[in-house]
Amino acid sequence: MSQTKFIVRKVAVLGAGVMGAQIAAHLVNAKVPTVLFDLPAKEGPKSAIALKAIEGLKKLKPSPLSSKEAVNFIQPANYEEHLHLLQDCDLVIEAIAERMDWKAELYAKVAPHLGEQTIFATNTSGLSINQLADSLPAELKPRFCGVHFFNPPRYMHLVEIIPCVGSAAAMLNNLERFLVTTLGKGVVRAKDTPNFVANRIGVFSMLATIANAEKFGIRFDVVDDLTGPRLGRPKSATFRTADVVGLDTFAHVVKTMDDTLPNDPWHGLFKSPEWLQKLIAAGALGAKTKAGIYKKEGKQMFVLDPVAGEYVGSGQKGDDAVKDILKIANPAEKFQKLRDSEHPQAQFLWACFRDVFHYIAYHLGDIANCARDVDFAIRWGFGWSVGPFETWQAAGWQQVAKWIAEDIQAGKSLVAANLPAWALETDRAGVHFADGSFDAAGNKLVGRSTLDVYQRQLAPAKVLGEANAPLGETVFENDGVRAFTTGDEVLVVSFKSKAHAIGPDVIDGLNTAIDIAEARFKGLVIWQTEEPFSVGADLTSMMPAFMMGDWDAIDATVRRFQETSMRLRYCQVPTIAATQGYVFGGGCEFAMHCDKTVAALESYVGLVEVGVGLLPGGGGCKEFAFRAAQEARGDVLAALKDYFMAIATAKVATSGHEAQEIGFFRKGDSVVFNTYELLHVAKQQAIALAESGYRPPMRGATFPVAGRAGAASIKGQLVNMMEGNFISKHDFFISSLIADVMTGGDVEQGTLVNEQWLLDLERKAFMTLLKTSKTQDRIANMLTTGKPLRN
Repeated sequence: MSQTKFIVRKVAVLGAGVMGAQIAAHLVNAKVPTVLFDLPAKEGPKSAIALKAIEGLKKLKPSPLSSKEAVNFIQPANYEEHLHLLQDCDLVIEAIAERMDWKAELYAKVAPHLGEQTIFATNTSGLSINQLADSLPAELKPRFCGVHFFNPPRYMHLVEIIPCVGSAAAMLNNLERFLVTTLGKGVVRAKDTPNFVANRIGVFSMLATIANAEKFGIRFDVVDDLTGPRLGRPKSATFRTADVVGLDTFAHVVKTMDDTLPNDPWHGLFKSPEWLQKLIAAGALGAKTKAGIYKKEGKQMFVLDPVAGEYVGSGQKGDDAVKDILKIANPAEKFQKLRDSEHPQAQFLWACFRDVFHYIAYHLGDIANCARDVDFAIRWGFGWSVGPFETWQAAGWQQVAKWIAEDIQAGKSLVAANLPAWALETDRAGVHFADGSFDAAGNKLVGRSTLDVYQRQLAPAKVLGEANAPLGETVFENDGVRAFTTGDEVLVVSFKSKAHAIGPDVIDGLNTAIDIAEARFKGLVIWQTEEPFSVGADLTSMMPAFMMGDWDAIDATVRRFQETSMRLRYCQVPTIAATQGYVFGGGCEFAMHCDKTVAALESYVGLVEVGVGLLPGGGGCKEFAFRAAQEARGDVLAALKDYFMAIATAKVATSGHEAQEIGFFRKGDSVVFNTYELLHVAKQQAIALAESGYRPPMRGATFPVAGRAGAASIKGQLVNMMEGNFISKHDFFISSLIADVMTGGDVEQGTLVNEQWLLDLERKAFMTLLKTSKTQDRIANMLTTGKPLRN
């Protein structure tokens, strides 16, 4: 008899602060009704605090909400009137301020009202889970654990689960299943040590960077220039990250380490620097108060000079010679050069790496279950592209270990604590291997989780050293695509081009894959091994013909693009687009022509061609006109207007849900929260369509268009926008051509046309724009700067 399935029908979040409200937002994104609790208000409605937090969610950027409607499913509540609502919640997450006494008091209040099966979890970022569990009744302890989300909860992939001594194994597994599939999270199971895994190491890394910046005399803005994307880390780097997190929050996490880790050899480092304390005392808490380590006055940015205690002009960069070292692809050579250089910035960078390596090796046994958990925690919780253990292993484990040991002996390290013996073993090649990652406490390798939910991840996140062969068996490959199968009669196509741009090789490869799928497979899925799905047409591939003025060759290329879109619509097997990241231009057009889209929640979708002075030429204008005709109830123009604006303003949906609202994706398309499950779900959809007797739509159907009267109506509004200086003359020209195409050209309102009629209009308008100098300027600017030109 299989065990009863765990279903989360409703969740309560206790505490409507920054984290609590945003956790509630992400729960309703995932269609989980949520009750948001806070203290009863002294004035007005009793649930005013929760109500205000819910209103606040609508104004935040980036939005914690994936659709406008989601927020309506958060129910405001207070502890005086609504404790009875907890009885019906399958999961209750406590997210109040980080004070042990306040939490214990709240637990005593809510415990009697929890259902018999309710999981009770705390979102503490660093307090002891076992100590918190001590204030619970005995019967609740098996259903209690830590569940630590990272800020902002919608966008940060990491959630740490921290068991207490009495946590039931089945409860922890059920919670992990829910977090992974329903909320789309990457789960790391952490030990109950202060600040757990990610904050313990991530905050240490920031403290070590601050200490080394002071030691080597490196300005804060230079530190941020060197420790951001150049190291594969977020643009906010070090000091901007502290501003974004909030200097008070950062100082609180540091204080937790100071208070709870008295025996840590690095304890002397766990102090907020004097300049940080002064900023906090002055109310300069970072981004939320418009001033912190950085502050903006008008258009000028200033940065704190900690020695002078005042702000100075910001914008200084790292030295070119040091940045050149960071560009070296070979990690071993890069570290050798950083360590050997006498430049203070190079010495600073080596010291930062060395100190983090030293710390994670020393503490691996007591803070994490294995090295893989450390790397995933830092990648998913702090946005590093490569984890610290992976970085060390890639650079040559033994050589780096030797350098660290030498620096410890020479007194260059922050502390004199020696590396653990396992790190210095002469035969050690690293900590990640094909059959597992190193667990220092057990002195063994630990394999991946065998929990059933991970069977859905056909291409899971990997760490360096794991088996990394391409997924599946290659069926066909050219310079543009790889088509493969994993043995389930579905052909999967992945693009090989940069940013998965669509050029001739991709179009040829995709057409060959469709031929193969029709002959031998049940369905075809377009899925990329990593985001983005596609940034659209590869404009650079058109440049030779463009430079020679070979308009016929370009016209043929656009026609081929359109034909490929139409093949995705009308081929003999179901086609599925599995999207994540940017789904722009031609990538969006391909997705729109597939039978179904399976979209990762974080799909950013748009027909953005007007940014380069063009209109969608791969069937996008046609498709929106076609959909408007299908949706119209006697008034095609009314159904068309929002679609027209989406193209004319290059509107980008900021989630899979919003893409459905705008109409890029259909209402019945699936939105998947965990990108690692995307391929599994897409293949299941293809198989389901095939098994239900799939036949493609009938080709050649006719539909009504809004005609020249509809175009005139749209252009009237465009004239007003141009005269009000909202759009330029060239914007007006582009938008007028889009209107002409989408309304069917020079025909009467209600005229029946077919898809090919609109495709021909679309291609003709595309070529007209391509021949104008202002569009050519826009294309050139985008190709050289990566930014749109408004002319």
